Amino acid sequence: VQLQASGGGLVQAGGSLRLSCVASGSIFSINAVGWYRQAPGKQRELVASFTKSDGTNYADSVKGRFTISRDNAKSTMYLHMTSLKPEDTAVYYCMLRGQDSTLRAFDTWGWGTQVTVSS
Repeated sequence: VQLQASGGGLVQAGGSLRLSCVASGSIFSINAVGWYRQAPGKQRELVASFTKSDGTNYADSVKGRFTISRDNAKSTMYLHMTSLKPEDTAVYYCMLRGQDSTLRAFDTWGWGTQVTVSS
């Protein structure tokens, strides 16, 4: 299973972006999807996730501004980002956890897409 993230770019503060992450491969089931980000000099942090057990979760810093969603028919997850702030600048990574067609568990990350918010 592989993930391809896209949609990053340069945007002014207050603007919006939508990140996409397309999954390819034989997926039997999905247990969790998520978006993480890593800013220069900082650790990777959770931005938003959806798990079967806990539902949807957001980092406090993005609540009310970001929305995670999925389109199962397109094997795609999204991160809708609004009211962007300079502190949202980071490389954003998508993550998918589940079982493939052989029922083997996988935990897959995309390459990342750069989001830069100018003040």
